[in-house]
Amino acid sequence: MQHLRKKRKFRRERNQRNALIKSLFDGLVLHEKIKTTEAKAKEIHSLIDKIINRAKEAQKKEKKVATIRLLSKVLNKSTVKKLSGKFIEKFNERKSGYTRVIKLSPRKSDNARMAIIEFV
Repeated sequence: MQHLRKKRKFRRERNQRNALIKSLFDGLVLHEKIKTTEAKAKEIHSLIDKIINRAKEAQKKEKKVATIRLLSKVLNKSTVKKLSGKFIEKFNERKSGYTRVIKLSPRKSDNARMAIIEFV
């Protein structure tokens, strides 16, 4: 049963799902705006807050190197570099709500609900 389960599976195995989320996250950080399905956008929306808050905590404390190492295991190096530099300054006064999901019209080929996720 799906009671109290928060993560979406996207009809993929765990490794494929993690790779999909990682590539969506990398694309969003590098391009600051991506167009994807609504379910994927909502899933990334919750993860962005957690990762940016962790990077912000690392800036305040002396755990900066350890946190950057942890993030670099999960994300690409260019993403971690941009995340630990530009985004920390941009979202310094904000506590959450770093992204917005804008719903679009359905895709013509398969009628999937589409959305744009972008940084505020």
